[in-house]
Amino acid sequence: MFGTGRMQLARLGALLALWGMAFAALGQQVGGPETPLLRPIDEVLDEYVSQALDSNLALQRQELSVEQSLAALDEARGQYLPQASFESRFSRAEGGRTISLPLGNLLNPVYATLNELLVSQGRPPAFGSVDNAEFLFLREQEQQTGVRLVQPLYAPEITAGVRARKAQARSEEATLDTLARTLTRDVRTAYHNWLRARHGLAIVDASEVLLQENLRVTESLFTNGKITRDQVLRAQAELLEVQQQRVSAANLQEVARSYFNFLLNRPLESAIEEAAVRERPAALRPIAELQAQAQEQRSELRELQSAVEVAQAQVSLASARFKPIVALAVESGFQGEEYRFGTEDDYAVASLTFRWNIFNGNQDRARLSQARLAARSVDLQQEDVRNQISLEVEQAEGDLRTAITALGTARARQDAAREGYKIAARKRDAGVISQVEFLDARTTLTRAELNYTVTLFDLLTREADLQYVLGVPATMESP
Repeated sequence: MFGTGRMQLARLGALLALWGMAFAALGQQVGGPETPLLRPIDEVLDEYVSQALDSNLALQRQELSVEQSLAALDEARGQYLPQASFESRFSRAEGGRTISLPLGNLLNPVYATLNELLVSQGRPPAFGSVDNAEFLFLREQEQQTGVRLVQPLYAPEITAGVRARKAQARSEEATLDTLARTLTRDVRTAYHNWLRARHGLAIVDASEVLLQENLRVTESLFTNGKITRDQVLRAQAELLEVQQQRVSAANLQEVARSYFNFLLNRPLESAIEEAAVRERPAALRPIAELQAQAQEQRSELRELQSAVEVAQAQVSLASARFKPIVALAVESGFQGEEYRFGTEDDYAVASLTFRWNIFNGNQDRARLSQARLAARSVDLQQEDVRNQISLEVEQAEGDLRTAITALGTARARQDAAREGYKIAARKRDAGVISQVEFLDARTTLTRAELNYTVTLFDLLTREADLQYVLGVPATMESP
């Protein structure tokens, strides 16, 4: 019986050695030299970010908004050019006003007097009577066919409108840049979360294999009367705890994979390439330098600057309503009662138009006041966002600095736990410590490994956050 117990302890020792090898291999992926089977994480992430920028639906919608704003700008610029139109009209009229000319009443008495004078001189009368003339104001039938050309000569509203559309287009482009940067940060963070969950699941799986064998050996020793039942219950409790952790870790990995694939606009169950992660030093620059870079690069500020230009253009547009509009209109064609295109039926008209709105119930003044208030509001918003960006940079830099310090602590904790585990393993082999003490060393190492994994990926996420708040373009690697 005693020999059987020793054989079971030997099997447990072999499993512990295999478990230690599994941790060593996992440590090479997380914190040690890169395995040649996996590509570096930066290389893998760059490809995934590129895929997201090409396929993300939200980004595609914003690109359409940019195209729409550019089309609106072309429309506004088109008002500078002459507008030509071909116009044809055919009309039939009945009734309407009648214009009467009393030619007979005016001329017949004169003609009668003249005729009497001629007769008195022995000459025949020479003037006949004239009827009164009547004609319709509207022709019964009329056509007019021609080309009309209108060229604005002075129209301040057009210039202000073009400025507003141009600023709006720049604002949409800045919004697109902001969305691309946000998507880049989200893709990197989602990939870090998936990889962290995957590494954590690997650690939990290794612990579960060990604890299953530990429970089997412990139950056998209890059956043979070598240990008390409390050690069996302890082994069961530890196994159940790890199994519960595995369920949570597996669910976390699936959720992280689904969200990552969602950002790339592909099936949620698509496989994700695992990358090699190694610990690397993170160099931090002075906070003032980082804040200056953010103030220069953040697309949100470019978006707000465009909003300021839009507001100023709206002020100019409201002011332009107080100014006159001068345009040249030229029209040429054919007109008459029938469709004839001879030289006696053609016509040409050139007009210089001048329009000046003198009073419209103070509506223009109200629009101007609204535009000025809107411009002031955007100015205040811009100043507020600048302060927010400086605060965001300070917080992101502080979080990254804290993560760097935490990673050093986690590394030291992991190294200490590994050394403690090695010492406990040698003591166990020599029969100096109990199995419970050895399992405590194993639990300490598992927690230290998990803590190091979480801390390492938290550091990578903090680096991505700092890139985002600095306004690093989506195509760039690092701040």
